[in-house]
Amino acid sequence: MSLATIRWGALVLALLGVGLTLLFHWQVFFWVPTEASMGVVQRIFYIHVPAAWVGFLAFGIVALCSAIYLWIGEERLDQAARSAAEGGLVFTTIVLTSGPLWGRIAWGTWWTWEPRLTLTLLLWFIYVGYFMVRNATENPERGKRFAAVVGIVGALNIPLIHVSVLWFRSLHPQPVVARVDGPTLHPDMLTVLLTALAAWILLFFALFLLRYGTARLEDRVEFLEHSGTVREGAVRS
Repeated sequence: MSLATIRWGALVLALLGVGLTLLFHWQVFFWVPTEASMGVVQRIFYIHVPAAWVGFLAFGIVALCSAIYLWIGEERLDQAARSAAEGGLVFTTIVLTSGPLWGRIAWGTWWTWEPRLTLTLLLWFIYVGYFMVRNATENPERGKRFAAVVGIVGALNIPLIHVSVLWFRSLHPQPVVARVDGPTLHPDMLTVLLTALAAWILLFFALFLLRYGTARLEDRVEFLEHSGTVREGAVRS
């Protein structure tokens, strides 16, 4: 895929994502019915939950690309994993900032160390560590391999986050969409949720392509600089 194609793809996805974001915000404020028990604060749900799902998607991509990178050593897979990890951190940060705003009114506290919140915070720290590990060694290739392992191990936390509200006593509400017996949401609420999810997915892939294209450019510049240094050294010798 050429860099021009990547840039145009990112632009198209960004425009579609922004359009859907405006649409679902209109739905949140003016269309969807107010939830009976929690009231207006429940509308944070339409930002909080899709952001969590997109964060999980991003870290799943990190794990997949990292595993194949360790297997075949293709540099572009490492670039893709790094790009997805950055996007995953962005959306997980949205989760960790919108959640306390909701919890402060729903639970009366900004934060509680209940299982799902704690595991989500742990997931965020794991992928912060992903970037720290990349630069922790003098050998860049070794740093990339170490980071790939972290990226794979970190994704194992995602299923635990999902089942934590089922396995442990928790303040966090149980799933209302990803259920064996089907969603329990009002149809209009489910429509807004899916619209928001589509918007966040489009924006994530726009960011992903933009960052992936930048990583390709960085590697190309590094290669040219290295080639110039090698040729200069050869001329001097």
